[in-house]
Amino acid sequence: MDKALPVGAEPAVTALLVEDDEKLARLLSGYLGGHGIVVSWLADGEKGLREALARRYDVILLDLMLPGRDGLEICRELRSRSDVPVIFLTARGEEADRIIGLELGADDYLAKPFSPRELLARIRALVRRARGQAGPALRVVEVGSLRLDPAARSARLRGADLELTSYEFTLLHALAERAGRVLSREQLLDLAKGSAEEAFDRSIDVHVSRLRHKLGDDARSPRWLKTVRGVGYVLAASEDAP
Repeated sequence: MDKALPVGAEPAVTALLVEDDEKLARLLSGYLGGHGIVVSWLADGEKGLREALARRYDVILLDLMLPGRDGLEICRELRSRSDVPVIFLTARGEEADRIIGLELGADDYLAKPFSPRELLARIRALVRRARGQAGPALRVVEVGSLRLDPAARSARLRGADLELTSYEFTLLHALAERAGRVLSREQLLDLAKGSAEEAFDRSIDVHVSRLRHKLGDDARSPRWLKTVRGVGYVLAASEDAP
């Protein structure tokens, strides 16, 4: 029987690390474990995917170059069946590689070598968002037929559920709370990232593109998420929403 948590205590953060570099995996497991993160480690991509789908983790830490299945394949499969936060850890740090990872549904990306302390900050920021502990007050936001419930981390459009990642939900919530107001990329990075280190600029463009697809927007003439050239993005106010 599971022990009840003390009143006010937070449940432990669980992370699945899929990494074939044993030295790095042991270093990260020890460091994160010393800061309250319960880490499960696997070195094979195929086994990592099975484990990620078999159990509910708070975050998946995923290398790109893996035996069995590579990280991109794993992320693609995960995103078709789960909204678990995913952070890529990889030596491939070119912007094109980061964009591919984000387009496949990753929430964040760290290029090797990186600081374990930075990884810890990013894990905590993602988990806070996923648990609804970050951002503005947990009040329901409605913009036209779009309804966002931060407490339940749920989004509905015209009564149908939207399958959003933790980062996508946080980004859409930030836009919905300020519907009709243009937000720059820098403002959106600040609103969506919390206390984690700043992401690269193009990541916002990738996430907005994914949100448009899920909202059913035409990228050439979006009705919900509009681009204000040279400034940023704006979510249509209720009177303009479809």
